Amino acid sequence: MNRVMVLISLSDSGIETIKSNPELPKKEMEFVNQWKQENILEIFYISETKKGAVLIFQNVDETKTKELIEILPYFPFMEKIEYHKVNKQF
Repeated sequence: MNRVMVLISLSDSGIETIKSNPELPKKEMEFVNQWKQENILEIFYISETKKGAVLIFQNVDETKTKELIEILPYFPFMEKIEYHKVNKQF
């Protein structure tokens, strides 16, 4: 099954902004939870430092995945975003 894996790194200044605004994480998680319910987000990991994340999308193509990432409240604070088409083996 085809998936799109997204690797995200937040900027240091972005982390500080996010930490100083407790509403941002709540808004971010609303999107994550909605995508999970819609069965388009299969996996969501956050690094221990909370500076990085791995998301694996299913049932959407890379173009749609990019559109979804760009609507996230954290998007302006993302320093690096990588998109990889992957196939689930097991």
